[in-house]
Amino acid sequence: MLSKLQQTITKAQRIEISDERKPILDVFIEYCQQQIDSKKELKLNFICTHNSRRSQLSQVWAKVAASEYGIPLASYSGGVEVTALNERTIASLVRSGFKISSEGNENPHYQITYSIEASPILAFSKLYDNEVNPIDDFAAIMTCSDADENCPFISGASARIPLRYEDPKTFDDTPQEIEMYDKRSMQIASEMLYVFKLLN
Repeated sequence: MLSKLQQTITKAQRIEISDERKPILDVFIEYCQQQIDSKKELKLNFICTHNSRRSQLSQVWAKVAASEYGIPLASYSGGVEVTALNERTIASLVRSGFKISSEGNENPHYQITYSIEASPILAFSKLYDNEVNPIDDFAAIMTCSDADENCPFISGASARIPLRYEDPKTFDDTPQEIEMYDKRSMQIASEMLYVFKLLN
């Protein structure tokens, strides 16, 4: 794990998970444990409307958390509309210690490095059923209420789990922007680390 990122992970591991969130995360943990116990590949597709902020943060932090605790994981994300991975999301990940490079302009493809020993995470805005995403036996993790309510059916998903997060977009172009993006990133990091620690 990259050194600055490891410091962020240590900080996130110290964040207390609220009693309100634990029952929501328990459903997620149960699915993951069932897949592991059944010797099936653990595949998670984090879905949000624009695949721009919360779903991307969830995909990245789930992969990092799984790596931290030695759990094999195929982590993906998608949306119901294609936009672009928001530059504020990328900036927050850089502040957390990730090394990131990009190609393209309108909808850039990012290579997100978290460890010198692991392949970078490919991240870009795409539909949840994009060809790079799994087609069957995966959990659709719904990270926002809009996507959860407007996508009544996710083809190929073996489970559908609501794991909603507040949108940091609300604070775009305000004095609280950096603070709120980092706060949401840390919340997601802490919850993914909590989940994968309990699977270990």
